[in-house]
Amino acid sequence: MRRFTPYLAASTERNCRMFEIIDYLPQYHEDFKRLNMEWLEQYQLVEEYDLEVLADPQKKILDGGGHVYLAKYGDVIVGSAGIINEGNGVFELAKMAVAPAYRGKGLSRLLIEKCLHKARQLQAKSVMLYSNSQLKTAISLYEKYGFNHIPNIDSPLVTADVKMELSLEGEADSD
Repeated sequence: MRRFTPYLAASTERNCRMFEIIDYLPQYHEDFKRLNMEWLEQYQLVEEYDLEVLADPQKKILDGGGHVYLAKYGDVIVGSAGIINEGNGVFELAKMAVAPAYRGKGLSRLLIEKCLHKARQLQAKSVMLYSNSQLKTAISLYEKYGFNHIPNIDSPLVTADVKMELSLEGEADSD
């Protein structure tokens, strides 16, 4: 499978320049939690596992070799995405959220690209994700990035009825 090269329309590229993607910092914990709880509650998908990760991203994501990115618009955190180290070269794309007022501006693409770049830097073999079939726009976006549907076995989430994976074999990024 060829590596997906994203293309953003000119208007989307202009919108993307308004945002800054930064590393997670503890001072933004409440923003990270709020953004994710907002969409989880909207779709009635909140689970104990989510609450644990959102309560302590340092322990549940960062200390295990994962990474979280936040999107800033001015001084406001308007998006998040992270990769969780699942071991053996596998990372999970997780906690992807964009505030409703900032959707449709290419921000999800920026966050996915940042996470995939980091996974390649870490020499990941693959990136997988869990989702829910209600989230059709998100699933379509993942498919555009080359994620394939795979059997949903051993999900930590009861409400996750979709599992997808992107193979990164031989795709390590430099820098």
